Amino acid sequence: MKAALLRAFGAPLTWEDVDTPRPGADDVLIQVMACGTDGTDLKLLDGFGYRPELPFIMGHEPAGLITEVGASVRDFHVGDRVISYNFFHCGRCRNCRRGREQICPYLDRILGVRGVPGGYADYLCLPASQAVSIPKGIPWEDAAVLCDAGCTAYHAVDRARVKLGETVVIFGVGGVGSFAVQFAKLAGARVIAIEQSDKKARWAEDLGVDVALDATSVDVGTELRQLTEGWGADCVIDIVGREETLTLGVDLLCNGGRLVIVGYTPDHYSLSGKHFAQNELEVIGTRCGRRRDLDQAAQLLAQGRVKSIVTERYPLSDVNAAHQRLQSGEVLGRLVLDVPQRPPSTPA
Repeated sequence: MKAALLRAFGAPLTWEDVDTPRPGADDVLIQVMACGTDGTDLKLLDGFGYRPELPFIMGHEPAGLITEVGASVRDFHVGDRVISYNFFHCGRCRNCRRGREQICPYLDRILGVRGVPGGYADYLCLPASQAVSIPKGIPWEDAAVLCDAGCTAYHAVDRARVKLGETVVIFGVGGVGSFAVQFAKLAGARVIAIEQSDKKARWAEDLGVDVALDATSVDVGTELRQLTEGWGADCVIDIVGREETLTLGVDLLCNGGRLVIVGYTPDHYSLSGKHFAQNELEVIGTRCGRRRDLDQAAQLLAQGRVKSIVTERYPLSDVNAAHQRLQSGEVLGRLVLDVPQRPPSTPA
């Protein structure tokens, strides 16, 4: 089969022939139809955040068709349409038993990120327990981006405890943010999106936000205070994670407000203990999502309660050009790679 391989950090991927994986008794073989790409992939390319053993096949937002099932698999069949739940957790620890499997302390593998080859290939193999059925009516490209963008956004809004009538500010309406603004609206919030260009602010408006602010042309703090009659935001969801957005996010909170950190960068941020204590502010971290978050996001998309966030598509063979496009910061929503379909090559 063909695959895009990461052979060196800081270098383009290489397009190569590799052996098609063979499923074990508990596995399914998936013919990849589409795979999303995002900032996590750009970090992987630079060796930041995660550093998988090389060579490695990236791609943590795959959607595809099951073409082979292991002898012990009962829940899936050849021809089923599936996406992946990417975190390989132990299933036995306190966090897993409490339904917080994405922060399992024994989690050592993440599909397309660390330890498990991902969807930048014609085929991928994974345990059937990690496969999730795609609800009827969802196209391949929209199904793919649920694996991370949809799951992460749903979990972030859930962690934020968004309530009816609250004002929620969201920094960054990229892939995750495009879903997050829609989920926050479904929760009954007044949503204010903060972006870095008029083009992206207009995109946020198309997704249904109440107000979209271009931070390059307005004073966000002044605008927010005017919009809330001096009160401030009940919740800020930061999907950017830079020092300046975290600093501004805290400043925008009302007394008792919540700062939810989704995105991360190498930046560090110093907190004022006095300010947080006297105003009873909360800082909430959120990591991707639980399997049930992925299921919920998929159902909402299938029901038409949220819109597609896919705006650009590239063939997988042009993955390096797709990464350059992503690096430009000009992509609205999510960019998805289409995988050309070929017969599987014979294992060596």
